[in-house]
Amino acid sequence: MLKLNYVRRELDEPIEVFREGENGVVVRAVCEGVATELRADLVVLATAVIPRGDAARLARMLKLGRKSSGFFLEAHPKLRPVETLTEGIFIAGCCQSPKDIQDTVAQASAAASAALKLLFAGKCGIEATTAVLDERKCISCGLCVASCPFGAISLADKRIEEVLCKGCGSCAATCPTGAIEALHFKNEQIAVQIKNLI
Repeated sequence: MLKLNYVRRELDEPIEVFREGENGVVVRAVCEGVATELRADLVVLATAVIPRGDAARLARMLKLGRKSSGFFLEAHPKLRPVETLTEGIFIAGCCQSPKDIQDTVAQASAAASAALKLLFAGKCGIEATTAVLDERKCISCGLCVASCPFGAISLADKRIEEVLCKGCGSCAATCPTGAIEALHFKNEQIAVQIKNLI
């Protein structure tokens, strides 16, 4: 009769596996604070999956969001599971979270299909709510550049690249002079909406 024991333990808890007799194996471990000894014919150690060490550098370079666990963040877990918030960059497999082979293959196929769709279209759409910059009000403080997660703002020529801008509004919120506003969401428009709600 086959008997399986699944044992959960923290990474910093000690574990030791050694041979006993001709075919036996003994596992000595501290599991959740309790010293445990198990005798077995076969032991499978399932190690934790963590993001690569250079994931943070790649995320900064490609303007990708990351989860608190360090894995790359998808645009939406149900509606856009292989897309990122950066247009044209797709994720698949264990860069997003620990996955088995079947899920990885399915996700890779979806990412490849999404990339082909962009290539065959020959053009890409831009957000309707991109930020706009009034050069007369801009004092070149650089707060907008630091706050933009997509690298869409160029301080040298005082412009916002519409293709890179996703309309998140973080630059408009940090601008001390009000030189940046989100298209179709100007301060006056938002003030009127708030006034009508009251």
